[in-house]
Amino acid sequence: MGAALRPFIPDYIPAVGAVDEFIKVPRPDGIPDYLGLKVVDESGPIQSDPAVVALQFRASSMQSTHHLAEVATIEDPEKSPQKIDAWIDSMRDFHRSKPPSSVSYSKCMPDMKKLLLECPLEIDKALEEIELMNAEDMDLPEFVDICCSFVGIPVYKSRIESLHCLFALFLELKGNLSM
Repeated sequence: MGAALRPFIPDYIPAVGAVDEFIKVPRPDGIPDYLGLKVVDESGPIQSDPAVVALQFRASSMQSTHHLAEVATIEDPEKSPQKIDAWIDSMRDFHRSKPPSSVSYSKCMPDMKKLLLECPLEIDKALEEIELMNAEDMDLPEFVDICCSFVGIPVYKSRIESLHCLFALFLELKGNLSM
């Protein structure tokens, strides 16, 4: 009586990650699956959500992708709220694990920690006494120049990088106030 299983020893391909035991049953028709090479192969009992894995691959690649993202669907969501909760948790974990975006400015911009320092009390008192101009009293480029100069951000001919630094400062301040 012949053996039903034949040994499967693929070519060794080094990969980053867990060690692959190469315990894969080949297809009966002999066509290669390319598991682990072209198709993600998870050997654990708890499988990842394909939509989340696709989002992780898109986020880690440095190329912009214009193809549509895979969307997971849940049949009878009223009957399986745990699947919805698991999907929400996986999306929350995905967004938390993303590294913050970094921007390389073409001009010299001040360090965010320096901008976050408290201003002296004399400036606070002077600001309470001085009536500042209203945004409607000036055009937008002039208003941007005043706002950026007020917090110590240099303004160049193109105001985009200065505005980015201003909005990043605003987000940092907003995050510090909510703590």
